[in-house]
Amino acid sequence: MKQLKLGVIGMSEGNGHPYSWSAIFNGYNREVMSQCQFPVIPEYLSKQTFPDDAIADATVTHIWTQDKNLSEHIAAASLIDNIVENYQDMIGLVDAVLLARDDPENHKEMSRPFLEAGVPIYIDKPLATSVAEAEEIYSFQKYNGQIFTCSALGFADEFDPNKIDIGSLGKLRQVKATIMKDWQKYGVHIIEPVLKIIGNQGNTKKVEATHRDETRTVKIIWESGLITNFATTGNNQSPLEIILEGSNGSKTLLFKDTYAAFKNALEAFIDAVRTRQSVPRQFVLKVIDVIEKGELGVKV
Repeated sequence: MKQLKLGVIGMSEGNGHPYSWSAIFNGYNREVMSQCQFPVIPEYLSKQTFPDDAIADATVTHIWTQDKNLSEHIAAASLIDNIVENYQDMIGLVDAVLLARDDPENHKEMSRPFLEAGVPIYIDKPLATSVAEAEEIYSFQKYNGQIFTCSALGFADEFDPNKIDIGSLGKLRQVKATIMKDWQKYGVHIIEPVLKIIGNQGNTKKVEATHRDETRTVKIIWESGLITNFATTGNNQSPLEIILEGSNGSKTLLFKDTYAAFKNALEAFIDAVRTRQSVPRQFVLKVIDVIEKGELGVKV
């Protein structure tokens, strides 16, 4: 099987994905990685064994960030051979691209050259914060499945619907999910796994969204009668958890393994590059619809 060449694009504020995603493919230089501005990355990488825990089917060969010095540091830390002056320069040199930035306001501009050139691309969460903009980005695809986009938590083992004994809870009545930070960028981390867990509950029947200071809560009543409650807590400490409540009891799911979630998502992307079977477009749009509706709340 052909070893895929990947390009990585970074970096947005507070997001260390160019370091971590590249290391998951390439391995890393322990000393240089220890100097990156995200101490959690060398911490969880140090718990892995390389090359055994790396993804063997692809290598990150090219990098671009808006800062040449930063590009050089990421390249040294994550063993990337080539730094390009402009991200479009990767076209023709790589088989696929990792757009490892979570600033959705830049996703359309930065992904369009690759989409129009037919290059498969992983666009970090969220693809967009409105359905209309997401649809516009999809319109640049040269083939269905060219765009892969997700929250890695949608691939977390802790939230895998196939590993959760939902049936033991009886009829599912309510789901509560909580995460720190802001709704627009981080709400997707709880929305996506919850939607995978609950499956098809029909359309949204009612949405109540409120925010106070840094905290936003979004209550959705689905056509089936199921209630989902999403909360983002800003800088206020809270666990990253999903609580399932059914007629026969409840179950709390806690997220713990960042490396495994990232690796699972990146492996799914490599599979999508080869098969052209990506995260379904309608599922992505459903997630973004919840983000958009949740943003239209009232301050209390």
